[in-house]
Amino acid sequence: MKTILSIIMASAFAITLPAADTNAPANAGDAALVKIGALEATSHYDQMMIVTGKVAQVTIRPSVTFLNLDQPYPDSPFAIVIIHGKSSYFGDANALKGKSIEIRGKITNYHDKPEIVLNSTNQLTVLDFTNAASPGSAPSMPPPVKAPSSSPSTNGLPEIM
Repeated sequence: MKTILSIIMASAFAITLPAADTNAPANAGDAALVKIGALEATSHYDQMMIVTGKVAQVTIRPSVTFLNLDQPYPDSPFAIVIIHGKSSYFGDANALKGKSIEIRGKITNYHDKPEIVLNSTNQLTVLDFTNAASPGSAPSMPPPVKAPSSSPSTNGLPEIM
């Protein structure tokens, strides 16, 4: 059980670790970026923004991964594109399905749909760790692991197995 919890925690932590990529926007500059919802992105083409939404669909193709926010394709108001040369930075993209996230970057217009292409992990922040948390709520963590019960020994200390 400890191993599973360690893997889950490491995976969640790995998603938000910043990569050493100097071409991506730094978190220090986030104060200057405006935060918008996925539906508002069409009004902000060619602008650096923080876009928030819930990952409704993950599509993995041979050369690219798409994360569609709020609704599956073709009704999704916003897409996130991860080129497979960079996809190893982000771990298992399927783990993001159902998660509320923030994306930082320049909004581009691709076939009349807004998108941001991710180049670095510091562009993506997971806002919650379970599907139960709603956007804007505090992140919820997995319940603590209980130690196995042991019967007391004659000296009043638990036995070591």
